[in-house]
Parts: sequence; C-alpha cells; structure tokens
Amino acid sequence: MGANDFITLFFLVAAVLIFLQLRSVLGRRTGHEKPPADPFSARQSIKTTGSEEEKVVTLPRRETVDEEQRWVEVDAIAKPGTELNEGLRHLIKADPSFRPKDFLNGARMAYEMIVMAFADGDRKTLKGLLSKEVYDGFNAAITEREARGEVIKSTFVGIDKTDFLQATVKDQEELITLKIVSQLISATYDRDNKIVDGDAETVGEVIDIWTFARDIRSRDPNWKLVATESEQ
Repeated sequence: MGANDFITLFFLVAAVLIFLQLRSVLGRRTGHEKPPADPFSARQSIKTTGSEEEKVVTLPRRETVDEEQRWVEVDAIAKPGTELNEGLRHLIKADPSFRPKDFLNGARMAYEMIVMAFADGDRKTLKGLLSKEVYDGFNAAITEREARGEVIKSTFVGIDKTDFLQATVKDQEELITLKIVSQLISATYDRDNKIVDGDAETVGEVIDIWTFARDIRSRDPNWKLVATESEQ
C-alpha cells in the first residue's frame, strides 16, 4: 500500500468514527417524533393507560360556532341569570373559540394525567400541565416522599362528575373553577413495602376543586392548573 493510500484510509476511518460518535450523542431523527401530549390542544391525540398502541383519545377540535348555539350550550350548563351563566357568557365573548363541553373533556383528561403523574413522580408531565406555583408545590411533595423512601401505587377508576363552579375573565386571563368527583384506589408504601397511608384494595371517592387558566392574548390554546383544593 502506498503512502497516499494509507493517508486516504486513515481519514476514511476517522470520518466513520466521528459519525458514529455524533449519532450516539445526538440521536437520530426519524421524522416521526411527537411533541408532549396536551389534553387541551385539539391538534393532538393523547394516549391513555393500557396498551399504548390501542388506546388513543382524540380531542374535539376547537372551532367557533354560531352565537345562538353557544348561548344554548351555556344555558344548559348554568341557569340563565346566575353568576356562573353570566361568567361563561362573558368568557365566550372574550374568547369566541371557547366551548364549555370541549373544555370539560380536556379537563377530565388533564385531571387523570395530573393525578397519575403525581403518584408516579412524573415531573415532566406535571410541568407541562401546571402553573409554576402549583408545580413547585407538587414537586416539593414528591421530593419529600422520595426522601422518605415512600412510593404511591394508584389505580385511576374514573370520574363520576365534573361541574363548573365559576368562570371569569380577569386581566386578559380566562379562569375556570371545576368540582371534580373521581374514584381512585391509592396506597402509599414505605421502604419496607408496608402501607403507611391509603388502601390498596378499596375504591375511594376524591373530591377536588381545581382552577384552570389561560391567557387570552396568547396563541397557545393550552390551559394550565393554577389552584387546587380538596373537599372533605
């Protein structure tokens, strides 16, 4: 082998090694990567628990409907003349694309995702669905739980009821408060795998008062959980 052939072979081997190193560090894009799922976005589908390939929930599209139909929908949710009815009407005037029923569907999915993500300590999912203040509280609780060596095992049974409690627009921000009644099996285990809280077999009723918010001025259609309260 001549000197020139040896040099050519050397650079060829070096180029292959560099390519392999870069691919291992940066990964490969296949063109099928998916953004994080968001329950309030109409542009995505959300995979639920169970078979990841078989269970897919397609969210309704956000679209503006005629004014009369919007008011009929509001009146079906809240009695005309009530504070809630007026609040929903005011919110729709500020955001014509808002549909109460579509919002409830997204809120139910968000609720299950948040409850299960908290139990699993899934900070990534929580960060995309919570305001900074609420996330900080959830994160602190997860960190304390991890420090004690505790693990929560939960099974989400379902949501029995979801009701609007309040709807307002304040400083260009839409705020909606819901009462959510769900069924959950949940137990907390210590380092020795002994139950220290909850029940691993009994289905318990959970009543939460959650408030979601969205900036009307933003092009982002997504809502975030900004306040939580449990009803005993």
